[in-house]
Formats: sequence, structure tokens, C-alpha cells
Amino acid sequence: MGTGNGLVDVLQAGLRAAGMRQAVIAGNIANSNTPGYRRQAVQFEDLLTEALDRGGRVDLDAVVPQIVHPHDTPVRGNGNDVDMEMEIGELVKNASRYKVYLRLLARVYRQAELAVGQP
Repeated sequence: MGTGNGLVDVLQAGLRAAGMRQAVIAGNIANSNTPGYRRQAVQFEDLLTEALDRGGRVDLDAVVPQIVHPHDTPVRGNGNDVDMEMEIGELVKNASRYKVYLRLLARVYRQAELAVGQP
């Protein structure tokens, strides 16, 4: 991907993060009854915002989505903190985010096609 903060690069980075988040959420759901399992989340948008706010060129290869253990849900008696309602909500939110990234990327490519005269 290289160094830069072009819209295509940012959208591609967002798509990769959304894909990773999908896998993490699926893992949380699959382990919802596993004793001692602690939910995971993907942190990316905040890291991207911080990098972009610094100004100048941004190396998006260096803005890597991170898997974190947020510890923001109550732990049940078996040591598991996965809240299925919250995971489903995160799944829906992530799917929406993914669709937005894809639609914006498609629009950018369509504009490029129009600019070079391709139907």
C-alpha cells in the first residue's frame, strides 16, 4: 500500500480492519460459553484518526488494527464476559461500516473510470 493518505488507501485499511473485526466478533460469539474466555475487540478507527490528525503523510501500513481485551462487560461466574446482545450489536455495526467502506471505494473507482472515459 505504501506511504500516503489517499482516500483509496484509507478505505482499504478500513476494509482490512472491518474484516479482522468480523473474525474477532465471530470468535467472541463462538466462545460465549467457554469458561474463562474474555471478549476481544479490534481497535482501529481511533488509531487512524490519531495518525491523520497529526497531519502530513501517513504511513497506513504502520496504522495496524490491534486486538484488545476491553474488560468493559461484567464477568459471569464462569469467568466469561461475552455479552451476546452486545456482540450482535457490534456485528451489525461492523457490517454497516464495511458496506460504507465498500460503497465509497466503488464510487472512487467509478469516478476514476469516468475520468478516463471508460463506460
